[in-house]
Amino acid sequence: MAGQAVGLLEVFGCVAAFVAADAAAKAGNVSIESLDKNKPANADALPVPLIMCLKIRGPVADVRAAMEAAKAAASSITGVVTEYIIPAPDENTEKMLKISAI
Repeated sequence: MAGQAVGLLEVFGCVAAFVAADAAAKAGNVSIESLDKNKPANADALPVPLIMCLKIRGPVADVRAAMEAAKAAASSITGVVTEYIIPAPDENTEKMLKISAI
């Protein structure tokens, strides 16, 4: 999906990630590229010991709308760690976006 924006949303837990992905898919003309998992070293100190990263792709305006919906959905369950939108990823960034832990 080169040439499209990417939204990255890290949330606490698998359930929050799936609920966020569902909300994102319904909120804009986007596709869910992947869900990645990360169990950080300080996992026991976190509200949920697993961080999931949701990757959303599509036109910039749709990615923004999808990210807002996803954030609201995840916040109602366990919470959001961080978020970022890359409007036009570089070709080297595109390579990195293909990496998935799941």
